[in-house]
Amino acid sequence: MKTLLSLPLWFALALVSLQGADDKVIAAVRAADDERAAAMIAGDRARLTAIFSDDLRYAHSSGTVDTKATFTDSLASGRQKYTAISYDERVFNAIAPGIVLMTGRGHFKVASGATANDLHLGFLAVWREEKGRWRFVAWQSCRILAPATPAK
Repeated sequence: MKTLLSLPLWFALALVSLQGADDKVIAAVRAADDERAAAMIAGDRARLTAIFSDDLRYAHSSGTVDTKATFTDSLASGRQKYTAISYDERVFNAIAPGIVLMTGRGHFKVASGATANDLHLGFLAVWREEKGRWRFVAWQSCRILAPATPAK
């Protein structure tokens, strides 16, 4: 009987422990994403190389897909320049050990050559723990259109 009464207590403690672990993971990935955004704006090759996974697949809202090498080169050379990244919503979900999905909406200002873009995007990003460090492994985004103005 004593064992049966303590079972719910052990279960509750296990859930609290798991939630605490998830909170630490989410905080670490949030910090890694903040570093990624800052590195992208700076065009800092060393920082980008450190945060991007070797398996990076970055699918832009235009449909263009970059690898770690092509995206890092584009940002470090200035061919593509992010001048602002701000989030309207950013949600992190630890879906499996070592895997975190980041979803949300944001405002991105980016220039490619002489073309400046002011983009409102919805996105899905994947973070993976690699050798004890959170690395940015995938990005997929789409443009969010402004709501249509109702006819009068």
